[in-house]
Amino acid sequence: MDSSLISKDFHEAGVDDAGRPMPNDQNVLQKHAAFFDRNHDGLIYPWETFEGFRAIGAGYFLSIAGAFFVNGALSGKTRPGKYTSLLFPIEVKNIHLGKHGSDTGVYDSEGRFVPLKFEQIFSKFARTHANALTSDELMAMLKANREPQDYKGWIGSWTEWRLLYSLCKDKDGLLRKETIKAFYDGSLFEQMERERTAAKKKAS
Repeated sequence: MDSSLISKDFHEAGVDDAGRPMPNDQNVLQKHAAFFDRNHDGLIYPWETFEGFRAIGAGYFLSIAGAFFVNGALSGKTRPGKYTSLLFPIEVKNIHLGKHGSDTGVYDSEGRFVPLKFEQIFSKFARTHANALTSDELMAMLKANREPQDYKGWIGSWTEWRLLYSLCKDKDGLLRKETIKAFYDGSLFEQMERERTAAKKKAS
């Protein structure tokens, strides 16, 4: 890829196992999104989104749908003032511009983590277990967060949370607080990929 496309917010202070530059000084929303930036160039293309979904255990067709949905929804929003690209890249540094309505508010308008909003997820909706959500409690939260006539926000929130629940619920059908925290701070996806890689090596 043309080096001129590499985001200025990415520096060669750190590299991954392949020697590629790693992102530096990101907020939590950028870290959350950067997992899908598989070559760490500051841009997420649909094929990288697909690869990221597959890496965390999503099925083939779900990963295809996710790539179309995510990049189609976020590419234009994260590239303000630029012409539409038929490659639908997402700019990680501008991911906060892609925030949709009807969400939890755990990320503020700049993509920073808001601890109070995170704790309110559980103080308001965790009725069965103090530090986990059941499927019904998750649906109650999504319904409570809906903003009037914000249909895109409703769909975005429902898709994100149902996918998270499907992939990350425990054997008791609970979505644990530590899992949700890792989802928000950007560490969950890396952990899931490591676990899947280790399981494949063990099985081979």
